[in-house]
Amino acid sequence: MAVDVLTEVVIDRPLAAVAEYVADPSNAPEWYANIESIAWQTEPPVTVGSRLDFVAHFLGRRLAYTYEITELVPHERLVMRTAQGPFPMETSYQWSAAGDDQSTRMTLRNRGEPSGFAGVAAPLMSVAMRRANQKDLTRLKTLLESR
Repeated sequence: MAVDVLTEVVIDRPLAAVAEYVADPSNAPEWYANIESIAWQTEPPVTVGSRLDFVAHFLGRRLAYTYEITELVPHERLVMRTAQGPFPMETSYQWSAAGDDQSTRMTLRNRGEPSGFAGVAAPLMSVAMRRANQKDLTRLKTLLESR
């Protein structure tokens, strides 16, 4: 069973400020509660083909995986896919103006095809992912709006 989790938030900050902050994976541990660390395999800044090692904790397990940036449209969209890790996953961010020049709608989407035990647990994983993503987006909103 596939996992496909879509969450979004409106952040009262200009689109460029939100997109530039989120599109820099070095910032991920600051706003993602479950991400412990990232390490660049390629030189920053982020470009298509950049590779990063992430260490996270999810559902009581430590996860280590490598993401590769597969699409980058500055101030609009960033897509990364696991190149190595527990199960194939794609994470995408999308940003658009939300009503005025001072607010941004950010969409976070995680989708993948878990196999083995993870495949059986996909419905539970989807619920847990949605909950975690909502908390992370709330944390991001608070962080960026306080600047």
